Amino acid sequence: MINPVSSSTPVSSTVLTKETKDTKEADKKPAVSEASIRAQTNQQILQASLQVSISSGDKPMQLLFRSAIDKINEVLKPEFGDDAIQNAMGQDNSPEGTAGRIVALSTGFYDAFAKQRPGQDPAKIAEEFTKVIRGGVEQGFKEAKDILKSLQVLDGSIASNVDKTYELVQKGLDDFLASKTKKGTEAG
Repeated sequence: MINPVSSSTPVSSTVLTKETKDTKEADKKPAVSEASIRAQTNQQILQASLQVSISSGDKPMQLLFRSAIDKINEVLKPEFGDDAIQNAMGQDNSPEGTAGRIVALSTGFYDAFAKQRPGQDPAKIAEEFTKVIRGGVEQGFKEAKDILKSLQVLDGSIASNVDKTYELVQKGLDDFLASKTKKGTEAG
């Protein structure tokens, strides 16, 4: 992770006060998962980076960072709303959360797929749809693993989280197919 704030950059007392308050509040909260802590830390780093003053002319990297974040947020706004990057930092990136988003997004196309096959057996439509989605999932996970391998980071918890996410996606697709097949059988 790149931290755009160097150790020689002065940090405002407002940021330190906020971090102290956040630390005190965090001490009162129950234990949270490692992924949650990592997401919160990333979000705090991003927020602190965004709060850095860019008024000084001798801070070109801060200006570049702020400008890039603002432009990315502007480009993403039509699809993801205001502050898309900051909001993405708060999403659940656990294997369960990631698998849930993959299943929900991919199965969201089922109705459009089924409408293109009027009069066909609903169970067969569901099986065909799930087969197509599984093909995309297989290819996507293979490509993601290849990228992580090339970066030499596919080991330990990353590898186990990728495998767990894959298993949860497969289970989600199995559950989706079972629900559609059952409905199709009951309707027929």
